[in-house]
Amino acid sequence: MFQLLAYLRFWLRSGNAHGLHSPFVFGLYTSVVRHKGQYGPYASIEERRRQLLASPASISVTDLGAGSHTGAGRQRRVADIARTAAKPPKLAQLLFRLVNYLRPATVLELGTSLGLTTAYLAAADSRHRVVTFEGCPNVAAMARETFAVLHLGNIEVVEGNLDHTLAPTLAALNAPVDFAFFDGNHRYEPTLRYFEQCLAHRTDESVFVFDDIHWSEDMERAWETIKAHPDVRLTVDLFYIGLVFFRKNQPKQHFWLRT
Repeated sequence: MFQLLAYLRFWLRSGNAHGLHSPFVFGLYTSVVRHKGQYGPYASIEERRRQLLASPASISVTDLGAGSHTGAGRQRRVADIARTAAKPPKLAQLLFRLVNYLRPATVLELGTSLGLTTAYLAAADSRHRVVTFEGCPNVAAMARETFAVLHLGNIEVVEGNLDHTLAPTLAALNAPVDFAFFDGNHRYEPTLRYFEQCLAHRTDESVFVFDDIHWSEDMERAWETIKAHPDVRLTVDLFYIGLVFFRKNQPKQHFWLRT
């Protein structure tokens, strides 16, 4: 019920390309968000999704985040994880197009799951580096299998609780965080803490993407706090995800756009 009401509020506030006065946002919306074409890597990644959805295997899952709306327990079928936890093709392919369009050299993903979204992030450009964080060793093992099947060699998996792994990994990057996808913990305090930690490693051209910004009251509150941060100059609310930009010469603006 919360998400339905959140979507109704979003729909009443949101628009499309008509009336977009920001050339940057107009280009992003028309060339990336609303792009309907196919890219080469889509087919192989979706074939891997079909394999996972058909898998009879079960694994023991350690959930360190806000949990699942489905109430799933520790022992879970791989097919169920692929169906409920993996990002759907529409969203994962939007992330692919964002990375393809923006060309970040270093990409962080906070929350690997079975590696399908990671694969989209990595397949956009084999030259960039993707560092992905997964709290559950068994899920991380399945993700590594995904990367091997898809022959993706530009992904590094960091296992363990983000509370313990994010800060040292950021310190050891020796590069700015050009693109970060936050999908590791759908609660207010951890989301803001991870945002602040990554903020110290961003540039004016960095892009942060937050998943499920209307998933709960906690996530909506986190999103509003992020929007109000003085370093944040531009945000785009696409309902399922929120885009954050730090463009120094950009007047502070917030957009609500339908996909």
